Amino acid sequence: MVVLKLPEEVSRLRISNRIVAEILAELRERVKPGETTRELNRLSEELSRKNRVIPAFKGYRGYPFALCTSVNGEVVHGMPSDRPLLTGDILSLDFGVIYKGYYGDAAITVPVGNVSAAATRLMRVTEQGLYNGIEQALAGNRLGDISAAVQGCVEAAGFSVVRDFVGHGIGKSMHEDPQIPNYGVPGRGIELRPGMVLAIEPMVNQGGYRVRVLSDGWTVVTEDGSLSAHFEHSVAITENGPEILSRIQ
Repeated sequence: MVVLKLPEEVSRLRISNRIVAEILAELRERVKPGETTRELNRLSEELSRKNRVIPAFKGYRGYPFALCTSVNGEVVHGMPSDRPLLTGDILSLDFGVIYKGYYGDAAITVPVGNVSAAATRLMRVTEQGLYNGIEQALAGNRLGDISAAVQGCVEAAGFSVVRDFVGHGIGKSMHEDPQIPNYGVPGRGIELRPGMVLAIEPMVNQGGYRVRVLSDGWTVVTEDGSLSAHFEHSVAITENGPEILSRIQ
């Protein structure tokens, strides 16, 4: 069941997601060769305390960290570690908080030092796919319009969209209806209505779309070992078009 948010609920979601955006911006500044993802996780918890919010991921279904850190061929849900980041790596940072009972959620992929032209292009196309999807998050459109916009952008560039993991609604729960695949057919699916808040999140592989989960039960990797990128925004559907909640205002 899709829950439509009241204006005061969107206001709380706006605050929770702005805080996520601000923390991700600070984490991004710390990404450099030699840094560890465990240290980035520690910083995300420190910044959560500073902002008086609860890290949304820590303890969620038993996940032990506040931050998901996915390196290179890790798609999503990578677990922080003491492995130093290396020049040429790409790092996906997925983070969420709870503010007064409402969830914020966003993700970015960033380069570690100088990266290859191919890795840069993968990140650029993935982020563009996200914004193409957001452009279709219009009242009266269908969910498939978002999905198809992401898929069209990604596949036109020769990349593939992950199919086993998708976007989602967000509000008082981190994962609400509807699910938002990054592939689909325009004009299909539920009608988009004002009051919906959607976490749109393309996960894009340089190679094939197939993935597998490692023995830790969390880390998702590309089956063929190719690079993967991930970008996410939480977006409110309004009468005046999509409002990106998870960015610094």
